[in-house]
Amino acid sequence: MKLRRFGGLILIAGMAGLGLLLPGWSRFLLTLALARGLLVLGVALLMQAGLVSFGQGLFFAAGAYAVGFAARDLGIRDAGLGVALGAGAGLGIAALTGPLLARYRGIFFAMLTLAFSMILYGILVKAYRITGGTDGLRIPPPTFLGWSLPEEHLGSGLYLFTLACTAVMVFLIFRYLRSPLGYTVRAIRDNEVRVEYLGLSVSRALYITVLLVGAMGGLGGALSAMSVGHVDPNLAYWTTSGEFVFVALLGGTGNVFAPLAGSIVFEFLRTYAYKYIPYTWQMGLGLVMLAIVGFAPGGLWSLYELIARRMSGWTWSWKRGV
Repeated sequence: MKLRRFGGLILIAGMAGLGLLLPGWSRFLLTLALARGLLVLGVALLMQAGLVSFGQGLFFAAGAYAVGFAARDLGIRDAGLGVALGAGAGLGIAALTGPLLARYRGIFFAMLTLAFSMILYGILVKAYRITGGTDGLRIPPPTFLGWSLPEEHLGSGLYLFTLACTAVMVFLIFRYLRSPLGYTVRAIRDNEVRVEYLGLSVSRALYITVLLVGAMGGLGGALSAMSVGHVDPNLAYWTTSGEFVFVALLGGTGNVFAPLAGSIVFEFLRTYAYKYIPYTWQMGLGLVMLAIVGFAPGGLWSLYELIARRMSGWTWSWKRGV
């Protein structure tokens, strides 16, 4: 356990140093990837329970618009307050929708999450005087504990702040998966009836998971909104939610770092696809997904695990003199 914690600290320090050394556009992509990775991690958590959500855009948009409303109507620009409001907005939406979501499974759960997301999309589009309609809202550059960073350092500050928030959430999810609740959720995926026979509440476990996923989604939306500086209703559209599912399958669900790795790969892959095949980039992503399904059904993380096992085997053979 101590080795894992030490390795996590090394990874965070390496990511921080890498982000500061990379050019601005790469750092911006990493910031977006980490923020969106929280949404993807939420999808992976629900997959642990055997559920697939096509409505993560609901929490994503809630967190992003919470930052936009706070900046426009209340003059709140502090990054810390922004992420707190974003996470709170996602948590509030999850608290309202969670009791209904926890009652459904399979395709019904997926379609219900999609329906909630599209309801929010319709509200954001139609309530023009409040939300700005399809034009969205502009978000001014955030401050950090009352300090406004110079423009040339703002990107670095946002990246480090996003990395810190992501690291905290990854640690919490790591602890959650190793808690009795985390084991209960995975048991629900395998055999829900037996979990009920053990005297555990399936609905309660799923409701708490939905709350956690909602808070993560709101946090990711807030971080993304502050990085981009603009929010619009497309954050709640079904294609955005489908993108999160795509990235979850791309990265895999075997480890808490897998969704984040998939999100980083996806952001850079999409950027280069826009550059080199701007009119057929969706086809390129589709071919990538077909390749993953065919050669690595467990996602990119399964390739890492395969390479790690083989390297471990080679090291053991070398030590034995084989």
